[in-house]
Amino acid sequence: MKTTLNDITRIATFAAIIAVLGIPGAVNPFGMAVPITLQTLGVMLAGAILGWWRGAASVIVLLVLTAAGLPLLSGGRGGIGVFFAPSSGYLVGWVLGAAVVGAIVHIGATRPVWWRVTLGVVVGGMLAIYAVGIPVMAATLGLSLGEAALANLAFVPGDAIKAGLTVALTMAVWKAYPRAFAMPRRAAVEATPVAVR
Repeated sequence: MKTTLNDITRIATFAAIIAVLGIPGAVNPFGMAVPITLQTLGVMLAGAILGWWRGAASVIVLLVLTAAGLPLLSGGRGGIGVFFAPSSGYLVGWVLGAAVVGAIVHIGATRPVWWRVTLGVVVGGMLAIYAVGIPVMAATLGLSLGEAALANLAFVPGDAIKAGLTVALTMAVWKAYPRAFAMPRRAAVEATPVAVR
């Protein structure tokens, strides 16, 4: 798979977008050890707009920079210690989540459609992240999987709102600037007007 300068630019841009979405900080509902942030919205958008591998790569770039000590997570958190906290599974889950969102939205498609974006953000942006985050939270806090899953319910309403925003933003970006999407080449071919002779 050849990586172009355009790919690198998109990946870096979305890593920055995810970081910026952490600026408002985090909320710890009911004193939970795992915060609720806007950064998951950036993860969902990265997968929906960039596709599976570019979306996942943008999250990996963010996490590598965070591990190196940059304060890129909500509340200005950074450093290797964040990967040993109860929220670490969710951070790793972001990579899987972006990849799953991108795969569902992009593979076999020539343009994003609302129902595929919706399916992608629910399966990838929510369920895939939970599938990694819940077991790690359970192990870190000494909870059973059932207890951790019950605690995770606090994330669902906020994540559902972020999923809805992702669908709306993805479709708006497609209408305004379709070149932002990493859709298959045939999409560009189909979109090219044919000269009439």
